[in-house]
Amino acid sequence: MKKLIFSLALLGGILAGCSSDDDQPIVITEVPGTGGGDDTDSVDTTLSGNITEDITLTNDAIWQLDGRVIVTAGNTLTIEPGTIIKAFAGQEANASVLIIARDAKIEANGTAAAPIIMTSSADGIQLGQTEGTLDENTRGLWGGLIVLGNAPISEDGDVEASQIEGIPASDTNGLYGGTDAADDSGTITYVSIRHGGTLIGEGNEINGLTLGGVGTGTTIDHVEVVGNVDDGIEFFGGTVNASNLLVWAQGDDGLDIDQAYSGTVTNAVVIAGDISDHALEIDGPEGSLNGAFTLNNITLIGSATAPNGEHADYRDGAQGATNNVFVTGFQDGKDVELDNNGVSQNYIDGLISFTNWIVEGVTPANSIFVEKTGDGESTIISPSFTDQAADWTTAGTSGGADLTVFGWTFAAASTSGVID
Repeated sequence: MKKLIFSLALLGGILAGCSSDDDQPIVITEVPGTGGGDDTDSVDTTLSGNITEDITLTNDAIWQLDGRVIVTAGNTLTIEPGTIIKAFAGQEANASVLIIARDAKIEANGTAAAPIIMTSSADGIQLGQTEGTLDENTRGLWGGLIVLGNAPISEDGDVEASQIEGIPASDTNGLYGGTDAADDSGTITYVSIRHGGTLIGEGNEINGLTLGGVGTGTTIDHVEVVGNVDDGIEFFGGTVNASNLLVWAQGDDGLDIDQAYSGTVTNAVVIAGDISDHALEIDGPEGSLNGAFTLNNITLIGSATAPNGEHADYRDGAQGATNNVFVTGFQDGKDVELDNNGVSQNYIDGLISFTNWIVEGVTPANSIFVEKTGDGESTIISPSFTDQAADWTTAGTSGGADLTVFGWTFAAASTSGVID
């Protein structure tokens, strides 16, 4: 193995990497032939620090992230179909993570036959492969993918921009939010994100895919998150629409919505693991700006063993619509809950709605819908939330998401027929 220091000119504009507090040129670690397959000229290439020019990650090398790798404002990261990106673990605030800052772009255009894979350096996956050597229960080996935009967020104190969780406050590249609902952060299609969620501090982990203030100009389609410590995919405000999402074996919530996210998620599946929490966790605005999410065509597959494996939790003033959902595999007594009087009042006022939920294995099907109360509160929905749920809930064995579109995923290859 040899370490080489390259100037930007010698790299031909492919790589640029200077952190804001470190002017050293990027270090390229070159390991011929370790990429797998028949190409003995393949090279493992390590990226670290700030990317300050347009770059392309090609599919003829294993690209490795060492610490925070940030695509800074005005620059575009292009990732070819079939590219494999591995990340070293890093430590706490310096955990390896890929960040697309505000006014930067990512163009990650994989295909069903050649998805882009983001995983840990401990994964033995090689060039040309799509299945790794780690399973869904291997979590927290690196950070994840964070995309930050200029779309509106509803933050406490009505601040226009905020610092994303998982990134130290000293790094202003972690800011997200603004006033441009149509903001464009690029394209993410056919991307599999695996084994992430490094613990930054107590109760502060990185999600598999974090979308902070991302706008409608951005395309999010065919994305898989496997084995993340925290949430699979979390939306912090923003307006971006997302489709064909799969989350498997997350440590916390599958899909998490916060800060008045007002986009639409279409065709998504959450497959709980043995330590998963809620499949859906939905929070509302934190400031005065309101916004309503839409979830359409959703499949929630529960775990027979996860102690906290609930269907969904609507809380903190949640606003939005959840339509055409299939629920299966959850333990008895697990529920879809309205968390307190505030969110129950939103239901009464028509700010939260549910249509066409199909429930397998629970009788009566509507019994999974429960109104809960905070300290000193009493239920306020009459007839009860459970009784009203009979209007939109039926028993059945199929529905929700179209699972046939997930044939390209690691989950499809590894779950013994759960995803066909």
